[in-house]
Amino acid sequence: MIDHESDLAHVHEATARLLNAAASLDNAAVAEPSRLPGWTRGHVLAHVARNADALVNVLKGLPMYPDAATRDSDIERDSGRPLDVQLADVRATADRFAAVGAEPADWSRTVELRNGVTDSASRIPFRRWVEVDLHHVDLGVGYELEDLPEEFVQREIDFLTERFAGLESVPETVLRATDGRGWTTGGTSGGVAVMGPATELLGWLSGRRDGSALTTEGGPLPVLPAL
Repeated sequence: MIDHESDLAHVHEATARLLNAAASLDNAAVAEPSRLPGWTRGHVLAHVARNADALVNVLKGLPMYPDAATRDSDIERDSGRPLDVQLADVRATADRFAAVGAEPADWSRTVELRNGVTDSASRIPFRRWVEVDLHHVDLGVGYELEDLPEEFVQREIDFLTERFAGLESVPETVLRATDGRGWTTGGTSGGVAVMGPATELLGWLSGRRDGSALTTEGGPLPVLPAL
């Protein structure tokens, strides 16, 4: 069962970690490339802030973004701001998200995200946790997949394998972590086993690592669609 209150607490903790790490940067470092192709660290911080506002919209029953072009242009517009402005924006938008999360609400209701995707309102705090913690990794400031909380790793692998389940463009894939945990995803044909540490499985599923640290049986490493 999803515990949205616990996830809201995780979001608060993850945001504090990100802000503390980003505060060690300077304006020049914010303008440097992040680990995401084509994005500086400023783009990542701007996206984290704009995503908080977008998820506030979702919880209020409003469109997540006016349209895809506006989402992208807002991130580009905000990417070049000085560090202090970036940090203030991340804090302010995080506070807005927390305030909406604290309001009495029917957390079992269905809400709409981008591109017609729907989900339970109760899973929105976890989605926000994912945005904050994975983009913290993307900043390239010393926070790695191996530093992610164990609960996060487990649940995000659960989420991503669910997302890719049923896709016939991905062969039927069994994931086996070295600690014994397992997942199944992909379509109904092919049959590939992918094995390695849970953090490496997460890195491959989320597009943060190329999968070279993983081993396979039954075929090559499947090509996953972009998130």
